[in-house]
Amino acid sequence: MCGIFAYLNYNVERERRYILEVLLNGLRRLEYRGYDSSGIAIDSDLDAVEVSLKEAPYESAFPLVFRQEGKIESLVGSVYAEVDAMDLNLEKPFSVHAGIAHTRWATHGVPSPRNSHPQSSGAWNEFIVVHNGIITNYEVLKETLIRNGFNFESETDTEVIPKLAKFVFDKAHEAGQTVTFSQVVFEVMRQLEGAYALIFKSPHYPNELIACKRGSTLILGVKELTDISNSGALFHDVKALTTNGQPKELFFSSDLCAIVEHTKNYLAIEDSEVVHIKDGCVSVLKFDYDKEKPASVQRALSVLEMEVEQIKKGNYDHFMQKEIHEQPHSLTTTMRGRLKHNSVLLGGLKEHMKTIRHSRRIVFIGCGTSYNAALAARPILEELSSIPVTMEIASDLLDRQGPIYREDTAVFVSQSGETADTLLALEYALENGALCVGITNTVGSTLARKTHCGIHINAGCEIGVASTKAYTSQIVVMVMMALAIGADRISTQARREDIINGLSDLPNQVSEVLKLDREMKDLAESLINLESLLVFGRGYNYATALEGALKVKEVALMHSEGMLAGEMKHGPLALVDETLPIIVVATRDSCFSKQQSVIQQLHARKGRLIVLCSKGDAQSVCPGRSCRIIEVPQVADCLQPVVNIIPLQLLAYHLTVLRGYNVDQPRNLAKSVTTQ
Repeated sequence: MCGIFAYLNYNVERERRYILEVLLNGLRRLEYRGYDSSGIAIDSDLDAVEVSLKEAPYESAFPLVFRQEGKIESLVGSVYAEVDAMDLNLEKPFSVHAGIAHTRWATHGVPSPRNSHPQSSGAWNEFIVVHNGIITNYEVLKETLIRNGFNFESETDTEVIPKLAKFVFDKAHEAGQTVTFSQVVFEVMRQLEGAYALIFKSPHYPNELIACKRGSTLILGVKELTDISNSGALFHDVKALTTNGQPKELFFSSDLCAIVEHTKNYLAIEDSEVVHIKDGCVSVLKFDYDKEKPASVQRALSVLEMEVEQIKKGNYDHFMQKEIHEQPHSLTTTMRGRLKHNSVLLGGLKEHMKTIRHSRRIVFIGCGTSYNAALAARPILEELSSIPVTMEIASDLLDRQGPIYREDTAVFVSQSGETADTLLALEYALENGALCVGITNTVGSTLARKTHCGIHINAGCEIGVASTKAYTSQIVVMVMMALAIGADRISTQARREDIINGLSDLPNQVSEVLKLDREMKDLAESLINLESLLVFGRGYNYATALEGALKVKEVALMHSEGMLAGEMKHGPLALVDETLPIIVVATRDSCFSKQQSVIQQLHARKGRLIVLCSKGDAQSVCPGRSCRIIEVPQVADCLQPVVNIIPLQLLAYHLTVLRGYNVDQPRNLAKSVTTQ
């Protein structure tokens, strides 16, 4: 779960300082994917290494690699310090230059400069690589390379990749063969097992870049620097880039958010595709283990529907704060064009709706917050469709090899669309013949491409590691999915109309809840020194309890547990005393009277209660105001989890800030869990 970025300018003059800033800023946009170390690679000046080049195995510029432990700004400071020390000319212009960059979330080896990327083949940096993913057979490859005279400096699995590239190159050279950059990369890919996105740079092939992927996200961004108003086909076909020779800037990135400020024209690279940039030309080749020569692939560019403002904090102090307060807008965009005259239109499911309605069961599969969102939507889907709905945590499904049948509809929920366990579960479900539906926030993601059909939640870019607006939009999308599946049932017509009316007004209700910001900060101040928090919910709001506790846990670094209130007397009641804060979600739904009973029992045991209830219910849930009350608007029961989670998101945010932690970059976590 790292971030990789690359920038190549062709036939357009850019100073070295500009190139550095593009690379470093690309890493800033990707820092949510990993922030324990980072690095970049650019070209030196030929005259700066003139003496050394007499011994170098190539005649092009020597690649400079800068690596540093810590946040991106640590790298920025060290890069400019090193540049000054070596008297490197930052004003030198390049008409063509290829640079690569990486921000790391450690998997193999502790955070340190030697374990940071780019990783090198050794002396002279003949091959350097940035990598997102895990190479599962790296130990075997490492042993083979050591036997062939290679020395390893890092603890990473990545280091075998550039060394393997040099091994392939040297063998060909010794045999008197000329080998192309793409041929080297193809041979390396034949040896690698695991999930990866890779970008290669080599002075043997100056001003070229090669990218490839298997399982991890990789995006190509294209910016033409000429007037294209009369050449509409130019951005339709990537192949057109191989023929025009026009000035252009090309980008590789792990995420669209790092290229949106440069261009909106992009290509989501598919698994086993190799993208080779040479002389300003882009070649897309398909790697196949069974074929010696790769096939050329014709791909179309897409246009990114994202604005630069979405990746900036604006007037907010943190991205998490911004994204919490963006929820009225994200919910509006999620529903836009989908609610029509008391009906729901989901074009992504239209062709498969008959199959879904005749499913033996619907299986929701996800991890973390996405799993919780599906759990919140399960009751309404069961009610409106009368189809059994089961829940699966992706990793547990894989561990058990749980049964998935051809008659099942498997719904995969993932904000990024790249969650490793969810994607592995998707492969498992496809192998077993189930209809696979994807629900994701990321256009062009692996989940979006590999499922049979799906729904884009359209919540906008989410940069804070702790998911907030994606969670509420996921719930709304799954409620709309339930409405669409049950649209053929006359008996539920009135119920569906009430929910649709509630959806239309939901953004306004969420705006009302956000006015609790100051109140939740006050509550956070009263909890700042405590070590634990319990959240009780049931029915629709069992998911609210789980998600609220998860938010506090992942950003405020405070122990918190979400619990099913119906299980209170089967163990958790033993924890209750006058010091442990307990949040009880008790808004109006079919479980309301049961939650009133839970509150009474907790109160009888002197529990320190915080009750989240519907407006006007304070006296009925907590006579005498013996509890701390949080009042929220009442909406349709299946939509109440959207409203109820927001005070808990605000609580988690304020707890984190007051406790002095980084709310956007929690300890040990990163945004897109693309590795196991």
